[in-house]
Amino acid sequence: MLKMLYLSSILKYSIFGWRIMDFSYKFPVVAGIQAGKKYYIAMVPLRMISKLFPDEEEYVSPEYRAQRKLNESRIPIISKYITDNRDSYVFSALAASIDGMFEFHENSEASSTGILEVSMDAKFLINDGQHRKAAIIDALKEDETLGDETISVVLYEDLGLARSQQIFTDLNKHAVKTSNSISELYDSRDEVAVINRNVVSSVKFIDDFTDKERDILGKYSSNLFTLNTFYLANKRIIGNCKKYDKAEKFLKKFWREVAKNITEWNELENKKMSKVDLRENYLITQSVIIQALGIVGNYFFINDQYHANEYLRELKTMDWRRNAIQWKLRVVRADGRIMTSNKAIILAANVIKKHMGIPLSDSEECRENEFIKSITI
Repeated sequence: MLKMLYLSSILKYSIFGWRIMDFSYKFPVVAGIQAGKKYYIAMVPLRMISKLFPDEEEYVSPEYRAQRKLNESRIPIISKYITDNRDSYVFSALAASIDGMFEFHENSEASSTGILEVSMDAKFLINDGQHRKAAIIDALKEDETLGDETISVVLYEDLGLARSQQIFTDLNKHAVKTSNSISELYDSRDEVAVINRNVVSSVKFIDDFTDKERDILGKYSSNLFTLNTFYLANKRIIGNCKKYDKAEKFLKKFWREVAKNITEWNELENKKMSKVDLRENYLITQSVIIQALGIVGNYFFINDQYHANEYLRELKTMDWRRNAIQWKLRVVRADGRIMTSNKAIILAANVIKKHMGIPLSDSEECRENEFIKSITI
């Protein structure tokens, strides 16, 4: 069934008389029906992609295109994904419309399979997957052995520009983007994501109250944190460190000590405080504070001569109340809303560091002075 695409020279006859398909592509395909219209799924060798979908060099304005303009910066990223994961990369199907002569020859034993014969004069217009196509072509320049591997291509009959634009819209408008949290939950290539999962699961309180699927928690969520929040915080802690065993060991120890020394977390665990009270009246479950703790953690990760445990005990006496004066305009706006910017994270970390007696870096000191100046003007 999945034989390599091949060419032929043929002469066809139809009820309209003789018609010539001088040279044609022949695709083994599976045929299907959507919205009353036939479509076909073919397995195409990667080396044929550049021949089927040549680059359009001329600029065409958006209203006359069936696709968005190619974002050149994405191509090397996707191409590197292919070559770096040569034995495990995965791609979803390309979708394209056939603008030209084609004919489907049913298999006598299974009418939903057969050969799709497409004139070489026909054009294949990509409706979805132009960045994948461009990345595949780029990857082939580095690794020619990819050429005999295949990608599925869903082929539709071209019914004009409006229909092609609608196919593109439908395929993209109704696609559901995965959350960062669930991507990090399943990602086995990202070492930080793997470590993050291990760290979160090793600290009972954090594990019990972390949503591993969503990036944004609903008002009545039973969870307090997201997996992505700790992923970002842990990236701040370890920076560019590639000694992953060392990093994981440190992170587990760090977050266990944090959990042990935050009074409000302990009160919730011991049922002395409700989740509603904790979430609405305190900042210690907010992403901005967890990431600020990441900055604090980075200090101890780099300066391992300091005993983090001794300093982290100071978290017990930290005032995490939302209306506490030290958070005003740093993390909490005048209207009571929580800030989430990188500036707010740094300013929050400054408060925690000062409370612990940890020196600020030059850049942190600069941000602190700028903040104090801004609120005293």
